[in-house]
Amino acid sequence: MHNENTHEPNNTPGSDNDIKALEAEVREAIASGSHIQETVHRLTLKAMNAKNIDPESLRRIITAVMQGIHDGAAQQLQQAANQTQAAKSQITDAVAGLDSALARFAEASKLAVEEAAGQAKRFSDTELARTRSELESLESLFVETLHHTATAAQGLIADVLLDLSHHAKNTGTNVGSQLKETLATFAQQIASVGNVQVETGASLAQKTADIVSKAASGVLSGIKDQTKTGKH
Repeated sequence: MHNENTHEPNNTPGSDNDIKALEAEVREAIASGSHIQETVHRLTLKAMNAKNIDPESLRRIITAVMQGIHDGAAQQLQQAANQTQAAKSQITDAVAGLDSALARFAEASKLAVEEAAGQAKRFSDTELARTRSELESLESLFVETLHHTATAAQGLIADVLLDLSHHAKNTGTNVGSQLKETLATFAQQIASVGNVQVETGASLAQKTADIVSKAASGVLSGIKDQTKTGKH
């Protein structure tokens, strides 16, 4: 599930070094067995904290988190037979942490657009349309990666991940719920051509990254805490 053939600079979101580090940190979080949902949530947000985040970077981040979840759970199961229930709980919490982080990322885009509108400003139509298009596929990217990881796994890990995958498809996800609000805000902003708003001159991606950074560091308390309302 790795992409070893990219040669991006280290400061690029989703670069090989960043992806390997993210995967290792998630694996270690599962192995440690404490505060898993919050830790995966924070690590995912931290990985998305870059102004040039794009669909391919998001795909690699989600894949790395899922691989770390898989490997950490496998490591736990190898240590002792009585770890079965603990492993189930850890996998579920970790996937919920990833889901809530993606929801927070989607919410950050919404907040960035709303903040600009509140100042009678708007981001460029080109960036609004591009970002909306990218966000529209975020839930399916999450669910598809979850399912792919499940089908590549074996035994208990495969069973738990498949259950979570089916649950996500049937009842929805945190990121899917948030995307409904976010995409509605984008549609509203794109439709408001006749308003007296002027372009901010700022990048929506950069503003979103600033909000994500604050959320990752815990200083943005106004954003609703998705980790406490997980569906899993």
